[in-house]
Amino acid sequence: MAAAGGTYRLRCSLVGHELDVRGLSCSPFPAGSFVSVSRDRTARLWAPDSLNRGFTEVHCMSGHSNFVSCVCVIPPSELYPRGLIATGSNDNNICIFALDNSAPLYVLKGHKNTVCSLSSGKFGTLLSGSWDTTAKVWLNDKCMMTLQGHTAAVWAVKILPEQGLMLTGSADKTIKLWKAGRCERTFTGHEDCVRGLAILSETEFLSCANDASIRKWQVSGECLEVYYGHTNYIYCISVFPQSKDFVTTSEDRSLRIWRKGECTQTIRLPAQSIWCCCVLDNGDLVVGASDGIIRVFTESLERTANLEEIQAFENELSQAKIDPQTADLGDISVDELPGREHLDEPGTRDGQTRLIKSNGKVEAYQWSAGEGRWMKIGDVVGSSGATQQTSGKVLFEGREYDYVFTIDVNEGGPSHKLPYNISDDPWLTAYNFLQKNDLNPMFLDQVAKFIIDNTKGQTLGPTNAEFSDPFTGGGRYVPGSSSESREGLPAADPFTGTGRYVPGSASEPAAPASGADPFTGTGAYKLTIPKNENIYFPKKEAVAFDQANPTQIMGKLKELNRSAPAEQQLTEDDLDLLEKMLSITCNTSSEAPTAQQLQTLWKAINWPNDIVFPALDILRLSIRHPSVNESFCSEKDGLQFSSHLIQFLNPEGKQANQMLALRIFCNCFIHPVGQKLMMSQGDLIMSQAIELKISSNKNIHIALATLALNYAVCLHKINNIEGKAQCLSVISTVMEIVQDLEAIFRLLVALGTLISGDSDAVQLAKSLGVDSQIKKYSSVSEPAKVNECCRLVLNLL
Repeated sequence: MAAAGGTYRLRCSLVGHELDVRGLSCSPFPAGSFVSVSRDRTARLWAPDSLNRGFTEVHCMSGHSNFVSCVCVIPPSELYPRGLIATGSNDNNICIFALDNSAPLYVLKGHKNTVCSLSSGKFGTLLSGSWDTTAKVWLNDKCMMTLQGHTAAVWAVKILPEQGLMLTGSADKTIKLWKAGRCERTFTGHEDCVRGLAILSETEFLSCANDASIRKWQVSGECLEVYYGHTNYIYCISVFPQSKDFVTTSEDRSLRIWRKGECTQTIRLPAQSIWCCCVLDNGDLVVGASDGIIRVFTESLERTANLEEIQAFENELSQAKIDPQTADLGDISVDELPGREHLDEPGTRDGQTRLIKSNGKVEAYQWSAGEGRWMKIGDVVGSSGATQQTSGKVLFEGREYDYVFTIDVNEGGPSHKLPYNISDDPWLTAYNFLQKNDLNPMFLDQVAKFIIDNTKGQTLGPTNAEFSDPFTGGGRYVPGSSSESREGLPAADPFTGTGRYVPGSASEPAAPASGADPFTGTGAYKLTIPKNENIYFPKKEAVAFDQANPTQIMGKLKELNRSAPAEQQLTEDDLDLLEKMLSITCNTSSEAPTAQQLQTLWKAINWPNDIVFPALDILRLSIRHPSVNESFCSEKDGLQFSSHLIQFLNPEGKQANQMLALRIFCNCFIHPVGQKLMMSQGDLIMSQAIELKISSNKNIHIALATLALNYAVCLHKINNIEGKAQCLSVISTVMEIVQDLEAIFRLLVALGTLISGDSDAVQLAKSLGVDSQIKKYSSVSEPAKVNECCRLVLNLL
């Protein structure tokens, strides 16, 4: 039973951790339990005790060499019916624990700096955020993809309910929405580092930040609401089960409960930094703070702590020392403060604070609307005497430090910022500062002495040096301060087939008859294929664009040569060389093109964009020849060659050039040298190629799908799960846009090829929601190859 008005009261205080509790997560086993992590390098599992009032530590896990900063629970699976626990640390690693062992089951390595946020999704996927500015997607013990785009630490990550959608919040003040591994949208509005994210529904989420605000967003990009109440950094936000109400924790020493967008209750704690919170299934709130104590608050009268425990908590709270610079107390003039009689008047809202003067001291009280009384929350003390520039949580380049000094090395010259934590070595910090700013090493002693003098020699001994959190330090925030075999396309090539030479104008070829080669439409498969036999994937060889009409290509080249700039015009001899080269490469002659012919072709493909397409078409056909492939794709010239082609993939460019560049890349895969170049430049080529998904030209979509298929063919042969993840992301993204069924077919073959024989790739495809994305194609009647291939892929998923 909940108390009237839904007021939260202390349920219990849990002592166990030796230092700050930095992360909390509900656990499905045992029922009603949760996991905590701490700067003491441990993770602990807490289960409700038999009286159902307190909790008992039932499992302690360790495996990190530095602070543990975040935690999440990976849901139960067939292999791990109790689920797994993932912890992230300042040692840059993620440890995965089973509930029956105190040592990690395995360790995920890949981040280059502190792992500060974790979120789990369906099918065992895990999303991590780090100070290295990236987020990573993991499946079991492998990194599937790296999300790059933020310019500062990624402090918050969340996997959305819709498969394939992920959110990241960063110290660069932005939130990014990722779909299938690609950034779909960037949310701006926060004025400082984004620290927490929480999911409300498939279409809405919340964020909190160091700007002391909470924002409610639509996934489509609109900020729906901004909520204010906290007066300092907001570290964590959690949503109540089956509700849009939420709870937040902050550097202002408070936990705040928000209902229908209003702060309905403020709970002060006797600790400065309230780092984290989670909401249990029964609605109880678990809170972790900088004093190392976990506190649980409940609405239930049956679970509320006894009077003795509540009195002990209130006594501890009343003895807290409050620095006015960190609390929402306003400017304090002691002489003008009222006495104790001021507390005879009731407060006007929950969480309201009043200061009174008592026996020469300033005391702070907070109004509890639920209990109808003023509760003492501490004695207000003077500030530490340090200045804003030399003390407190100071933000610098997206991270927080105990100190950020302004150093003027030369009078009249530029000043430099020097960030410092008391756990750092002053001499090493000074050395790195001079190196970074290209300053004379002779200043080393001077800078190191400056640090020592201005920190009053504060250091931490070697045994606990690492326990000063370099992320938020021990200082104080001051609000307002800022410091294939060659299987070609279906019969009539839309670019070089019959009729006049008009790029991309040909009609769609007829679907191949039953038993025909699914790519060429020719009678390559003459046998009657049993219905359940998979003739589609895994594809073993690259698919090429072969068909041509050399006479028409040369005719167009000669016609456009007359309009080429004088210095780029080809001579009659040049044209003869290209005609001979085209004849050699189209007739599979054993003769190799000469160096002079290759040089002439390079000259032609550097024509202006509006006339270059016939030269690109000659290149498309020529690159299939082993010696041409080896020449253009060699280690010596390959980078220049691929860079030149990539410029034609500009979405603003001519469609004929876009299509031909894609086809040339596809044909490069035919020979080992070209294949090697395509794989080494894969990220660059595919990231530019995928921009053409918005084109309305179906021939571009077919070429784009074929490029993804050829990458899938290569990746099927090697054990590169991150490469497969990137290719899956491309397939998923393109499939969402294209409608042409030939392009869809090729994407389905690519998908089947990628996941065949690889359980990790199958799981990743599921987590990206690919199965629900392709289901509609299982009912396509014509061409039959689309639904046949789709059903075979769905069988794998």
